[in-house]
Amino acid sequence: MANSFHQLVVHIIFSVKYRQYLIHKVEEDLYRYITGIIQSDKNNCKLLAIGGAPDHVHILVKLHPTTCVSTLIKDIKTASSIWINSQDIYMGKFHWQDGYGAFSLGMSQLYNAIEYIHNQKEHHKRISFHDEMVAFLKKYNIDFDERFIGGPE
Repeated sequence: MANSFHQLVVHIIFSVKYRQYLIHKVEEDLYRYITGIIQSDKNNCKLLAIGGAPDHVHILVKLHPTTCVSTLIKDIKTASSIWINSQDIYMGKFHWQDGYGAFSLGMSQLYNAIEYIHNQKEHHKRISFHDEMVAFLKKYNIDFDERFIGGPE
């Protein structure tokens, strides 16, 4: 086959360490910064949606076929932590949690995923981050240990 064809879409979720409510102070600039990381020449991915709540971020991204999900997430978390700390707006150091969720999507799921991500603030008036993650893990039939999600907020 002369060409390669792909459609790799991933919904990524990760939170602030200890799920502190810190994102709201830099939200719009943070999302622009993360967009730049995702769409950089290094990662060559396409951002489809970004949003979240004060303690976590949702990212919907179309992956480049040579981009590894864990490497992309590491790049996002490392560079954005450095950037946030350079803004000098927090008393201590800003950190993301160590883990993340990454869930693959089909094309028929994109519209709903984009709407879901854009409506995170409303969504989290009704459901905690903990319950949201448990629902994702169950929906995607992923085994998990409750200790690594943390308790309900």
